[in-house]
Amino acid sequence: MSELHLVSTPSDDSERRASALVSPLRAHFDTGATKPLSWRLSQLDALEHFIMEREKDILDALHADLGKPATEAFTSEVGMALSELRLARKKLASWMKPERVRTSRIAMPGRSYVYREPYGVTLIIGAWNYPFHLVVLPLIGALAAGNCAVLKPSEVSSNVSALIAEWIPRYLDRKAVQVVEGGVPETTALLRQKWDHIFYTGNGRVGRIVMEAAAKHLTPVTLELGGKSPCIVDESADLNAAAKRIVYGKFFNAGQTCVAPDYVLVHDHVHDALINRMSSAIREFYGDDPKKSPDFARIINERHHVRLARLLDGADVVTGGEADVSDRYIAPTILKNVREEDAVMQEEIFGPILPVISVPSVDSATAFVNRHAKPLALYVFARDEDAQDQILAKTSAGGTTLNHVWLHLGVPTLPFGGVGESGMGAYHGRHSFETFSHRRSVLKKPRLPDPPLLFPPYSARKLRWIKRLL
Repeated sequence: MSELHLVSTPSDDSERRASALVSPLRAHFDTGATKPLSWRLSQLDALEHFIMEREKDILDALHADLGKPATEAFTSEVGMALSELRLARKKLASWMKPERVRTSRIAMPGRSYVYREPYGVTLIIGAWNYPFHLVVLPLIGALAAGNCAVLKPSEVSSNVSALIAEWIPRYLDRKAVQVVEGGVPETTALLRQKWDHIFYTGNGRVGRIVMEAAAKHLTPVTLELGGKSPCIVDESADLNAAAKRIVYGKFFNAGQTCVAPDYVLVHDHVHDALINRMSSAIREFYGDDPKKSPDFARIINERHHVRLARLLDGADVVTGGEADVSDRYIAPTILKNVREEDAVMQEEIFGPILPVISVPSVDSATAFVNRHAKPLALYVFARDEDAQDQILAKTSAGGTTLNHVWLHLGVPTLPFGGVGESGMGAYHGRHSFETFSHRRSVLKKPRLPDPPLLFPPYSARKLRWIKRLL
């Protein structure tokens, strides 16, 4: 979710600055300076130095913007970036090697390869909920693939935006990487430029605007969006484990996570028991008064606080429900007796409010999920493997974790991305390198001989041989 609306017209100054920014980057890319392995590794090294040397500044900025506890901020932002960086550095030489693939008989003699080459000048638009992570992780992919990049951190998380703008140019090659701060006019001006790839993280409405802007130049896009990620709890689930893991995943970063469990579909037989255990888990994690807990984050700003508080109007609150706009605090809240048509079920919540809906069977749970847009993530708690398989077979989602929440994000060998309304394209690990690389087909032919089958004059005999070779 993002506060980017892109409904205003950029000022002449914004337009000129955006245009003046892109041209030198493109000229630098055209020199070939960013393509060697040595340059790519040097930039990844510099990025790691930045993160390690400025770790306290990064954590302080994240706390100022979102009240993030240091452990949450390090784990999901700093630590994840360092892990991705180290993997990319270790594997980059092998990722860059041309990939030998099978050559069809009709093209023999010859050898076939896939070359990975950089797109060129890329635009990375981050989001405010993980404002460091959602700029740096795509940047790792862009640099590893040999691209130039313009970074547009979210103006909503202003402290992190300022930190990125101040320090990235001090560590990275300024001829290849630039940072643009600002709001809607600046972003709109950037989107009017010609890019070789655009990577956007945010909501689907703005994703459509980004895609429309990209279409004018036939620019490829990666859209990391969101949606209402369901959590299905079967009657066979280990309820103690499920309760703790759901509460952890939902209320991490005060629910402002694109893959947080947005709502729970729980079997009738275990509905009350799960709610009781989740309520206990909230007390265990955050104490009797979560507002006083140093481990519970805050809502990004007043506008989002007001939006979330309205979702509590008339709701059947099991636990939580307190709201203090002056502190940007919404208590970790569980709702029951939620109907599909309720306001809290109409859009991604993106806050610490968890609706729980009782369902009679796995079939009814999957039918509920399939009545809505394909989510970025789906979670299944079940000891019954048949139930797990049934849910996987009958639903579609960007990613799924069985018997836990969003840990698939931390597995760099797994692609992270959405499907349909939740996005297109994927990244993390090698997938980030691939996302920012064009896969170029190369067939290497010897000078001689040429098979006479392909050349005129044609004959029935030649055609018969061609059919055999295909």
